[in-house]
Amino acid sequence: MATNSELLDAVPADVAAAVRDVVRGLQDAFNAKDARALGDCYARNATWTNAMGRRVTGREEIAETARKVFPALPDQPVRYDVVRMFTIRPDVIAVNVVQVPVSPAGDPVEGAKGAPLYVVSREDDGWKIIAGMNGFVTDPAAA
Repeated sequence: MATNSELLDAVPADVAAAVRDVVRGLQDAFNAKDARALGDCYARNATWTNAMGRRVTGREEIAETARKVFPALPDQPVRYDVVRMFTIRPDVIAVNVVQVPVSPAGDPVEGAKGAPLYVVSREDDGWKIIAGMNGFVTDPAAA
């Protein structure tokens, strides 16, 4: 069985860096509560399912949903840690992430953790999330 590092190493370094940039952009947009920047991380025809099972489709709908939801979210920054990525095909990468609540200095704090799966693909306008789903981490050992 492959180890985490072997699974990460199976993705070419330049592709892994591009995918990490997408995840970092999503993290930064989420923490800034910038719906437009968050939407820009997604492909035009992307689909996203949140932790409550609500599905939205398309970059514009994803951004509009974020715009509506951001004011209700706590002012709690999070860090998105890539824990696994693997190649589906050379231009499509699956990425497991753990969302960790952090202090303003970036240190982990108590709070709910998310466990999204993103499918990132090379689109005409760069690497973008084409599909994703979030869930909650209920077993701390799984994070």
